[in-house]
Amino acid sequence: MGKALASRDHRTVVVGVDGSMTSTVTVGLAAAEAARRAARLLIVHAWPGHYRGRFRMRGPHRGEAEGSQLLAVAARHAAATDPELVVETELRAGLPGDALAEWSREAGLLVIGHRDGQTTRQDWGSTARALARTCHCPLLVQQGRCNPRGPVVAGVSGRPGEPALGYAFVQAALAGVDLVAAYGWRRPADRPDRHPLPVMAGDPLRQAVAERLAAALVEWSWRLPQVAVQPLVVPDLDVPYTVDRALRRSRLLVTGTGGRGELTELIGVPPRRAAGNHGFCPVLLVPPDWPVELPDDASAPAGRVTG
Repeated sequence: MGKALASRDHRTVVVGVDGSMTSTVTVGLAAAEAARRAARLLIVHAWPGHYRGRFRMRGPHRGEAEGSQLLAVAARHAAATDPELVVETELRAGLPGDALAEWSREAGLLVIGHRDGQTTRQDWGSTARALARTCHCPLLVQQGRCNPRGPVVAGVSGRPGEPALGYAFVQAALAGVDLVAAYGWRRPADRPDRHPLPVMAGDPLRQAVAERLAAALVEWSWRLPQVAVQPLVVPDLDVPYTVDRALRRSRLLVTGTGGRGELTELIGVPPRRAAGNHGFCPVLLVPPDWPVELPDDASAPAGRVTG
């Protein structure tokens, strides 16, 4: 797998750690992203915070001491994954959401973990949900598992030059997997068949949406022709089910921020985990003005779209 070009202005992958059970997996994911981008890895922690297990100490300065110990353990884990990786750490006072948003100003990617599994709390948690709106760079949320043979799924808004779609193409090209581009179609409120009735393939409004999606795919299919793309028009009533399948079966789910926010809300509050299901695929949220860089082996003959 080739390495993506690191941005001249954003050569850092930042990962936030908090001592939770998912921190090690989150650091490993961030280390892999940093190595692929030829970027440095900055492991960060905001204190005072809440700690579990071996990171719980006593004394008036326990917040700073616990944070420093947590960062040292995370740095050793990251260095073990790739000895050539440049790993740095930083401890900062403040609320995690505010501190991470500030760190994201100079980062090419911010990686955080999903809240520890709790049967009564299925959402991302307050920090991740806040960052979905305030993060200045792409935000990667680790959720417990990844299907390496699964496709990359992109939630497409249809906006011209949509960075999330380009980012999804690049991720699919680097991984050598297919891309599913899903467009959530909101049927007009005055349609008499808006309640749960099947949407016929010949519906003129649905056909217009399909053509809009195909037009959005043309530029990136031309720039990254090695990516096989399956366009998928999803009626609004079927969006929750589609998101559920994508989270359970995909390698990565990519969507943008700055739109209506409905897809982000659905992803941030995923369906309840079934018995034996230890997580969902990572989710990548891309700001609306983020520049997308091609892999170093990209070429530009005619593209291809399937489906």
